[in-house]
Amino acid sequence: MASSEVLTSIPITSLPRISQGKVRDLFSLPDSGKPKLLFVTSDRISAYDVILKNGIPTKGAILTLISAKWFDALSSRVPGLKHHFLHLGPPPSSGLLAPDEEKLLRGRSMTVRRLKVFPIEAIVRGYVTGSAWAEYEKTQTIHGLPQPAGLARCQRLPQPIYTPSTKAELGDKDVNISPDEARKIVGDKYASRIEELALACYKAGAAYAEERGIIIADTKFEFGLDEETDEIYLVDEVLTPDSSRFWSKADYQVGREQDSFDKQVLRNWLTDNGLKGKPDVEMPPEVVEKTKARYTEVFERLTGNSLEEALSKLSA
Repeated sequence: MASSEVLTSIPITSLPRISQGKVRDLFSLPDSGKPKLLFVTSDRISAYDVILKNGIPTKGAILTLISAKWFDALSSRVPGLKHHFLHLGPPPSSGLLAPDEEKLLRGRSMTVRRLKVFPIEAIVRGYVTGSAWAEYEKTQTIHGLPQPAGLARCQRLPQPIYTPSTKAELGDKDVNISPDEARKIVGDKYASRIEELALACYKAGAAYAEERGIIIADTKFEFGLDEETDEIYLVDEVLTPDSSRFWSKADYQVGREQDSFDKQVLRNWLTDNGLKGKPDVEMPPEVVEKTKARYTEVFERLTGNSLEEALSKLSA
């Protein structure tokens, strides 16, 4: 597929599709031991919980390959971390997909363990920005947690904080909740471990990114449970421009909004044009290109490769 093409729907018929989210489609893989899924990332993009009509070229490959990079990097940096990622692409030499389907999914799919996903977003914030800043300005709290007085917009917090949210169904909005409310949702048995892993993954990821000139202001993780072994796994995407707020370390300045390597171009355009949260909105070409450029730049900074180089390393 040429880089100018955009894949907003995943026309795979060789495998059973079990779900479709805002960005990803999940397909069931034949059982051979532990159940597995094929995770396929489209070029769809959502903002303010609404999927845009058109997508961002190469976005699916960027999110998939950057997640694979992070699963590997975090494994060696977070003691005891388990994750669902097995390998890029479908099972090798499986013959499960038609040749045109394999070509279509090159760089944008990965085989993962099938786990029971906890119904919360495990958000970690290292800086006070976005909805956290809006709440802090009013009450000096973030997700109901008291914070030091006198923090400025986009200032680094004394310590990263765990600020979960609900995990909404497609079309609904996530709701910020306190760690105590998250504990009620996932249960005492797992809540502390989820919080501990989320904070450890954020700290390790932030240190890795900062060495490459990127500040991770905040991010969301998801976790799943292997019900057979009762172990918690990091799942879904990890530290991507879709799930994280990335800033340039060189351009960072306390007291003002930062220029982000993420969907901020799109969010700003929607807000400025009175389109925030409205359905069936199509992005103009300049918003598509600017958003693609931001995603591409952060990919190159974090991985040390261009997207073309990363794709060329995959088997054809």
